[in-house]
Amino acid sequence: MTTAPVKAARTDIRADGRAALLLARLTSRITDRLLGTALAVAACDPPTALHASLPVRVVLLVAATAAWWASPMVDARPVLTSMSRRTVAARRRTTVLPAAAIAVAAATGPALWLTVCIAALLPAYLLVTDAWTVGVTAPPGRPQATPALAAAAATALVLLAAHAPVAGTSWARLPASLAIAATGVCLVLALRTRRRPPG
Repeated sequence: MTTAPVKAARTDIRADGRAALLLARLTSRITDRLLGTALAVAACDPPTALHASLPVRVVLLVAATAAWWASPMVDARPVLTSMSRRTVAARRRTTVLPAAAIAVAAATGPALWLTVCIAALLPAYLLVTDAWTVGVTAPPGRPQATPALAAAAATALVLLAAHAPVAGTSWARLPASLAIAATGVCLVLALRTRRRPPG
């Protein structure tokens, strides 16, 4: 006669525990979530999206919800896990999110002031979620100001280059080629530094 109330109580405890765990996961690393969500929403050009049709506004809401989930940094040492696309995407979501935001921003063509906001949010989010800078795998004693200054300088340079009035000229391919080459060199140097940390 007492088994039913005990089972009901255990079910309630499990339900409460699951709800508390879900709430804790959704509210953890609040800085990551706020920056990532702001980046995703800004990339969707909210002034235009809010005055668009209902499906567009729903897409904006879905993008904000997905960004809130995907934003937190995966702060863990490398381990051998499944190589399925879903697992890799979930583990690399802090890379997928800003890449998707930049692609959306390039497609929507936001106003200049919103482009500046995206340019500020992007390095801020990347620095906050970069395991090499602030995670458990970061080298000890690494200066914190250097990555922030480098990211700010790189962002300002890219923003100025993107708005340079060279698109209609006959030599427009030259700066574009130089930008692609510089991006490749920076990527190679970053990977080389990660493989061989200083010290």
